[in-house]
Amino acid sequence: MTSNSAKADGQTALSSVPESESVLTTQNPSNDAGLFEKSVGLEETPGESDSSGVAEFKEGGYGWAVVASVAVANAHTWGLNSSYAVFLAYYLRAGSIGGASPLAFAFVGGLSISTSLLVSPLVTWCIGKFGTVPTFRVGVVLEAVSFIGASFATQVWHLLLSQGLCFGLGLGFCFTSTVGVVPQWFTKQRSFANGVAAAGSGFGGLTYSLATNAMITNLGLAWAFRILAILAFVVNGACSLVLKDRNKAIGAKHVPFHKDLFKLTEYWLFLGWGFFSLLGYVIVVFSITDYARQVGFSASQGSLVAAMFNLSQGLGRPLIGLASDRVGRINIAGLGSFLASVAALILWILAGKNYAGLIVYSLFGAFAGSIWPCVAPVGAEVVGIQLLPAALSIYWLALVLPATFAEVIALELKKSGVNGYIDVQLFTGIMFVMSFVFIWFLRSWKLEQLELIGFNNEKAETSDDTKHPTTHRGATQKLTSYIKNMFVIKRV
Repeated sequence: MTSNSAKADGQTALSSVPESESVLTTQNPSNDAGLFEKSVGLEETPGESDSSGVAEFKEGGYGWAVVASVAVANAHTWGLNSSYAVFLAYYLRAGSIGGASPLAFAFVGGLSISTSLLVSPLVTWCIGKFGTVPTFRVGVVLEAVSFIGASFATQVWHLLLSQGLCFGLGLGFCFTSTVGVVPQWFTKQRSFANGVAAAGSGFGGLTYSLATNAMITNLGLAWAFRILAILAFVVNGACSLVLKDRNKAIGAKHVPFHKDLFKLTEYWLFLGWGFFSLLGYVIVVFSITDYARQVGFSASQGSLVAAMFNLSQGLGRPLIGLASDRVGRINIAGLGSFLASVAALILWILAGKNYAGLIVYSLFGAFAGSIWPCVAPVGAEVVGIQLLPAALSIYWLALVLPATFAEVIALELKKSGVNGYIDVQLFTGIMFVMSFVFIWFLRSWKLEQLELIGFNNEKAETSDDTKHPTTHRGATQKLTSYIKNMFVIKRV
């Protein structure tokens, strides 16, 4: 785990960065979400103006309108992307796309997510250069174009370019533009607001999992794509009229690749949690409909399972956010990963062949996707709100590999017959176990930081030298402390 010397190295590495930018974990050791803003002078005082000219920043306020716009945008970006489970089940059985194998179709879905993450440094740069709203609107156009292009696809490479690459670009521009905006408007309710915004993708997935199946059945594949293109363009365009950031007010640093973050052990733990969480999540969200078909359920029953999975996302994410604010953001992220692993290894394997059991498993989907309501609040705990855009830019880039190959791995592990998904189920459960291990080590690190700051404050009160309070503890003491923290019950 992180040592005092490692912390010093991290601070030294950032010494070349302007003082306002050089804010990492060592300057944000408190679990209080507002301490970071106070420590760097970002908390606004009465009468202080922000970038929008408002005299005083208040918790929420116009931020709730921003939350609503981001939630609706998520419904028409990530929610639409979730409907690929329905498209995938159709492609695998209809044979309407020439020159395709199941592996190629898996790459289409993986490519859309991986491209959206891969483009994040470019989007981060565009936000700093042109602003949040213009960048978001680029994504709106690209997403609509992707669905129009997919409506004319007859070969699998057409889908790779349209529903895969182009949609991924649109998704990346929309998502990266909005993911860091909501936390700017909140402190005490940051996780809850982020959960409400993230819930949009769940409700969007619920709506479009059912609607897409109905449109394909009644109108055909081509018109299903065209209708989705029109809906996405109109609704996301309207969201762009409401969306508003506070980048100038908080001094947000939109650095596409802040390499000094890699020198922090806690940031690697943060990355590990996301890496394994996404591997498990992508497999579940794209495979659950095909799994339902393979064990003998109808297409409509399969789409209903996907809809229930997305319903749990929509209802669960605000609740996860609310619990995060009250119980602790890292605590809830860890609990979500743990419950996702239990659900995959027990419910999905033992009860999945029964339709009622599969529905129950799908209702645990909120925990499988707990990365989405938790990632920004947990990231703020690790690096602070000011460096969050830079941290997330690298974060999405690191998640390209799991996003690209998760469903490919699943289809390679899949076999024929009603028990053909057993290896996929085991792999998915293990991925969630690994994500839990990383986030729980991160929790131990955070508790250590809280312990250190408490020790320093106590020492500063009794010491003549209060400018640079430090602690000097041996490696054995630190290791003992980290192990003890694994089992400490505390809000963090």
